Amino acid sequence: MIKNYLHACKGTCSRTISISYDDETNLITDLEIVGGCNGNLNGLSKILVGLNINEVHDKLKGTKCGPRETSCPDQIALAIEALTCL
Repeated sequence: MIKNYLHACKGTCSRTISISYDDETNLITDLEIVGGCNGNLNGLSKILVGLNINEVHDKLKGTKCGPRETSCPDQIALAIEALTCL
């Protein structure tokens, strides 16, 4: 079954993250980021689709952007936590 979540970003240039994954295969099926660095975030979205959601979470969690306590990749990890109840 495909599960979807819309995450409101905090502390980043990106505003929202829409993420979907198949809870049977644990694969990300869709990822869209609104706001932020358009080219980088579109590229990141394309890279992450088809990957295991738990592995993506573990790789991105805690990533910081300069002096900020978070980043767009960290916000993706937070969206994954909310979606999957990690």
